[in-house]
Amino acid sequence: MNKPIISGIQQVGIGVSQVKEAFAWYRKHLGMDIPMFDEAAEAGLMLPYTGGEPRSRHAILALNLQSGGGMEIWQYTSRTPVGPEVAPLLGDLGIYIAKIKSKDVKATYQFLKDKGVNLLQEVTSTPEGLDHFYFKDPYNNVFEVVPAQDWFAKTSFTTGGIFGCVMGVSDIDKSIGLYKDVLGYDVVVYDKQDTFADMQGVPGGERKCRRVLLRHQAARKGAFSRMLGASEIELVQALDTPVKKIFENRLWGDLGYIHLCFDIADMPALEVMCNEHGYPFTVDSRSDEKSKDSFDMGEAAGHFTYIEDPDGTLIEFVEAHKIPILKKIGWYLDLKKRDRSKALPNWMLKTLGFGRVKD
Repeated sequence: MNKPIISGIQQVGIGVSQVKEAFAWYRKHLGMDIPMFDEAAEAGLMLPYTGGEPRSRHAILALNLQSGGGMEIWQYTSRTPVGPEVAPLLGDLGIYIAKIKSKDVKATYQFLKDKGVNLLQEVTSTPEGLDHFYFKDPYNNVFEVVPAQDWFAKTSFTTGGIFGCVMGVSDIDKSIGLYKDVLGYDVVVYDKQDTFADMQGVPGGERKCRRVLLRHQAARKGAFSRMLGASEIELVQALDTPVKKIFENRLWGDLGYIHLCFDIADMPALEVMCNEHGYPFTVDSRSDEKSKDSFDMGEAAGHFTYIEDPDGTLIEFVEAHKIPILKKIGWYLDLKKRDRSKALPNWMLKTLGFGRVKD
């Protein structure tokens, strides 16, 4: 069997009520200033997660040229997006925190403090002994700023893009197989049980939890691997308190973190691997006759699928077929004609910076 290529975290989906306003906030505070696509359309293929009905939406995929995954900022336009009945707490099931990579954690802290961002704590140390801190955006999403060493380009921001997520799970021993055997996070950095001092200030941070931090030993490969960079996943299991599903009784696309997406190559091989490990595709864009060759995303095109982790958290996979390089002159790259195991040249990826939105 061919082995699929996972190039890195492409993006985390964030459901919001005002997509343009949210893009402006993430752009000005975190340097997520490249709109890879900006499209209003109907989400007609996510019926298992949208109440069985096609839903209109407006989405912007924002990137940071310095490296890291993007943010798919996603707003329903055919209905009012719904927030959770009760605010999520650490250990609740689903994506609870998005990790942002930083060149200098203390400098990022001061920058966000000066801008009046809701910082949940001072800079403190992770169980690994590294500087980090947590903050909330204006939409009640929790972020963690963590140090990183791999960088692609340079802008004026100390932050890059998405470096990973903190996932609430009901059984770490059951969930870890997906992240290790399918997604390639094969290094256990720490596995600890405690009430963690560095989590104080985070909603639910007083809970006794088991925390397992996972990274990947091998460097990622593939077209966008140099820009997406390394990443990590932290699994958190609450040990002595009841938990709830963060998206209980809500639709995909409602307010909060809606999915974690990986850039991949060789979707057929990935499907075989996912099936072998008990994670069948629950959504496949090629199930739609119009999308048999490529799903059109306006300024980009590709093949996307979804699986669920053992607690129902949505993991997306995207195999890009067409991406905009220089929109102004109509230059689009056809990735189907390239060796998908090879990284795109740095100069080509850096041309994405010509699309940066500057304030």
